[in-house]
Amino acid sequence: MTLLNVAGLVAGYSAADEILKGVDFAIEPGEIVGIIGPNGAGKSTLLKAIAGLLKPSRGSITLNDRPIAGHAPREISRMGVAYVPQENNIFPTMSVRENLEMGGYVDPAGTRGRIELAFGRFPVLAEKRRRAARTLSGGERQMLAMAMALMVEPEVLLLDEPSAGLSPVAAERLFESVIAINRDGVTIGMVEQNAREALSIAARAYILVDGRNHRTGRAADLAADPDIRRIFLGG
Repeated sequence: MTLLNVAGLVAGYSAADEILKGVDFAIEPGEIVGIIGPNGAGKSTLLKAIAGLLKPSRGSITLNDRPIAGHAPREISRMGVAYVPQENNIFPTMSVRENLEMGGYVDPAGTRGRIELAFGRFPVLAEKRRRAARTLSGGERQMLAMAMALMVEPEVLLLDEPSAGLSPVAAERLFESVIAINRDGVTIGMVEQNAREALSIAARAYILVDGRNHRTGRAADLAADPDIRRIFLGG
């Protein structure tokens, strides 16, 4: 059964600015699904529409066959979809622990236990639990942002360009964390600028171009396709 399904989605930042022009997208339970494509293709817009930050003008979004399009972001989070934006995804002046507490505000019951689970999953955050989030490295900040999203125990975790601005070493560690989160049972949809890495860890992938579906299929097949390699992977 499809866990998250998007059909014919049309959305943008104004009525005259349709970024998505009828996109279809689906995630099966337990998958990592990559979303790649050139700048301006609508990748981040798709995640924002699913998360409730943009209201689609047409199309449908369902989670476990339940419509979620048009609901407020907080309601969608409660339904089981957590979203980590590329920027402004932590509270820099608050401590690491306080950030995790903020991540659990949607469902405060059991917050303490979920914080301990987060520290177990991300030991580096446990070591720096009392430090201000602004003192963390770029990779650590992204780990904190993901840990905050996981505080609501989502079925689906949406990641928007998680490796942006990170060093190769930090990006590698981050992707290892993404794989570990998925192995713990969280389904993941990921927009990623590093298309090669995204295809290497994803089960399937969608390629968007100009707000439309361009290609979709098994990530390994797309990575091996000469045209995809030439156009989207740099050779």
